[in-house]
Amino acid sequence: MVRKIRITAEAAGEVIGEIDEVRNPRTVEAIWDALPIAAKANRWGEEIYFGIPVEIREENSQQDVEIGDLAYWPPGSAFCIFFGRTPVSKGDKPRAYSPVNVLGRIIGDAKVFMKVRDGDPIRIERFE
Repeated sequence: MVRKIRITAEAAGEVIGEIDEVRNPRTVEAIWDALPIAAKANRWGEEIYFGIPVEIREENSQQDVEIGDLAYWPPGSAFCIFFGRTPVSKGDKPRAYSPVNVLGRIIGDAKVFMKVRDGDPIRIERFE
């Protein structure tokens, strides 16, 4: 089942994402149940990540991701938004620091997150 979320950051505005249970059903369910979540953004190259109140182990995890992917990083209990190269990228695509559980994708242009800086407030909520 595909579920929609709204990600709000003052600099980027409101962005809609889709998460689905196909690849990582336990992770998606745990994050969905924890919504809404408010945090402070951290930048790592062209990735935003922030701690969330969810603890899930690796589930069909991967290190190579696509622009626009939404993921959960188990070692940091963090939600990740990939929108370009990261410090460990091996080309133009993003690459996570270590394996992540991919949840879904941003609908539209993920590059709007380029405007978000360290410490900016960010919020994720259900979009129904």
